[in-house]
Amino acid sequence: MSETQRVDKWLWFARFLKSRSLATALAASGKLRLNGQLIAKAHNQVKPGDVLTFPLGSHIRVIKVLHPGERRGPAPEAQKLYEDLSPPTPRTARAEHAPDGATPQRDAGSGRPTKRERRAIDQLMGEDESD
Repeated sequence: MSETQRVDKWLWFARFLKSRSLATALAASGKLRLNGQLIAKAHNQVKPGDVLTFPLGSHIRVIKVLHPGERRGPAPEAQKLYEDLSPPTPRTARAEHAPDGATPQRDAGSGRPTKRERRAIDQLMGEDESD
């Protein structure tokens, strides 16, 4: 097998995009950099040691190519094709309020009443619960 590979094919093999046509569109969009140089064609060749920089969702991915792909295999196989050089993603505001997967807490009286608060309001207002 050759040591070089088309960038769109490699991105698809490495499972960054769901289809090869999406990988081709990314390369044609002019938002993909190969070793710091913008590329606008999907036929550009990547080889081991090349660095790809491209937007994916809300993140900028910086990827070092380790191996050319042979097929689009399972994710563990695809992860062996590259090294992720991207900076760690910042924590979201929601994750900061809920450490270690705990349920986020809200201040009492903010937003809609909870079921417990609604029942307390109904009891205070003297409404019958048998309705």
